Amino acid sequence: MEKQFTSAEVVELTGITPRQLQWWDERGIVVPRRSGRRRVYSPEDLAEVAVICALRRKAFPLQRIRRIMKFLQKEFGRRLSEAVTNGSEYHLLTDGKRIYLENSQRQIIDIIKNSRQPLLGICLSDAVRELRADVFGRRPAEHQEVARKAKRRSS
Repeated sequence: MEKQFTSAEVVELTGITPRQLQWWDERGIVVPRRSGRRRVYSPEDLAEVAVICALRRKAFPLQRIRRIMKFLQKEFGRRLSEAVTNGSEYHLLTDGKRIYLENSQRQIIDIIKNSRQPLLGICLSDAVRELRADVFGRRPAEHQEVARKAKRRSS
């Protein structure tokens, strides 16, 4: 069975606030499964939260992030984490108006050379890999401790 994450675990792993996570669910940005009244996040949901957090750290407004996530889903034709774990390096570049998704160093260099504005780049593959290392690099006892701490905070 696939690992599932509670809201508290997602908060612990990504550094997002519980309110932000709830708000993103309410706005349809990352919509987890429900188990009763609790939100349950899949590894794919968690990867999307990590990418959104990376974009937010770069001061992207949520409206633009929503467009970027829709663009990525359309471009990949599947969930973000499934696409970036196939061994390719994917980079998201933007000049504030246009979005480029590239997986070739040559294409990235060409875009940068031909841009009239500064570009912001984020390696999507790195964001997903870092999260997976945090999640799956921990020993099971550490996961249980994270869950215990999160449960105590939510009580």
